[in-house]
Amino acid sequence: MQNSHFLISAPSSNSGKTTLTLGLLRALKNRGLTVQPFKCGPDYIDTQHHTTASGNPGINLDTFMASEAHVRDIYKQYSEKPDVSVTEGVMGLFDGADKMQGSSAAIAELLDIPIILIINAKSMAYSAAPLLYGFKNFYKGISVVGAIFNFVSTASHYRFLQEACEEVGIEALGYLPKNEALSIPSRHLGLHISAETDYESIIEKLAEEIPKTINIDRLLEISTREIITEQESKSVSQIPVSTKKYKIAFARDEAFTFTYHQNIEVLSSFGEITFFSPIHDKELPETDFLYLPGGYPELFADALSENEPMLASIKSYCLNGRLAFAECGGLMYLGKEIITSGGLNFPMAGVLDCTTSMENSKLNLGYRTIQWNDLELRGHEFHYSRLLENASHAESVIIKNAKGMEVETQLFRKLNTFASYLHLYWGERFEFIEYLLKNCASNGFTRSR
Repeated sequence: MQNSHFLISAPSSNSGKTTLTLGLLRALKNRGLTVQPFKCGPDYIDTQHHTTASGNPGINLDTFMASEAHVRDIYKQYSEKPDVSVTEGVMGLFDGADKMQGSSAAIAELLDIPIILIINAKSMAYSAAPLLYGFKNFYKGISVVGAIFNFVSTASHYRFLQEACEEVGIEALGYLPKNEALSIPSRHLGLHISAETDYESIIEKLAEEIPKTINIDRLLEISTREIITEQESKSVSQIPVSTKKYKIAFARDEAFTFTYHQNIEVLSSFGEITFFSPIHDKELPETDFLYLPGGYPELFADALSENEPMLASIKSYCLNGRLAFAECGGLMYLGKEIITSGGLNFPMAGVLDCTTSMENSKLNLGYRTIQWNDLELRGHEFHYSRLLENASHAESVIIKNAKGMEVETQLFRKLNTFASYLHLYWGERFEFIEYLLKNCASNGFTRSR
């Protein structure tokens, strides 16, 4: 079976990878093709835009948070049937957690995906030749087959860039002209999610413009490859089938959006997931396990604080010793209050003895490993808020960064409510969810703090 597969990368961030990816996803979908998006690295924002553009869930490929076998397996699983699989890289092509480790280049080599480079061509012409030559020849384990240029001023400007490609044996596939109407605002990590931005309109406009200056037919031709059939390769990532079916309440709305698709798949194997909104709903649905993922609660602090019935419902649930796990934005929501960057205070659930503040914010970012009892977990930390007046009890865990150095991040526990700034990936290490459900998902198991 032959499908098209390619990875969009760049020499550095801010070259236009996500803009190009979103436009191509929609343009291909508009042709009637089934398109599967992937994202290198831990980004949980770009994948949401990928889903909007393609109609299929964005899947993370990350060899720090998961094994190479797991990454190969989920790529095979999701790329087997679609007509086109489009992977968006992270940062620059060779930028990883440690040198190339976990980089877009490493993912491309692992999965044997050809690379399309997008080059920021502003104030550049023939100098693109040595740049392209270096990226093509620096590492022999990858294949750079094409280039697309961004911020191109005129057709004559593009001709200089075509000549640069001809010199180094990389096919020039087209360009994106300078156009402010096609930009999507950035926030924190990648592209942010905002009710004030009409993403659908921008993506559709990109899909209309891209075929005018980019040769999509040729892109699909040079990225066609043979796919291993199901009979030739067996799955290595077996999600468990739980004998007991739990009720799982999953917060999902404008404020809580940071999730990994494979985490949802694992959760669904343990029972029935009910999605609810801490902003719009008035009561927590009946559940055995409450999950509050990360997001932007600071942007919706007033709406979250005004929904007092939901705050009371969640506080009652947690203080009755029921199982809850909160990540980053979820931790902020379970604290006493959120202080915005403008100094405004908004009361929250008051389950945890802490306050979080966006004032004098400082970015905390990076991969993390956590050793908790016999469990080793991996994830990612990304937040600007900081803890104030923190009297929450921390579990005895060891949390390290990608270099193996211990960090100050903690895992807090109150009764059977667990919270941390970490965004954990349990798509492969499902033992974490299994442990929580088996040991903490009943009223009879509580520990007073």
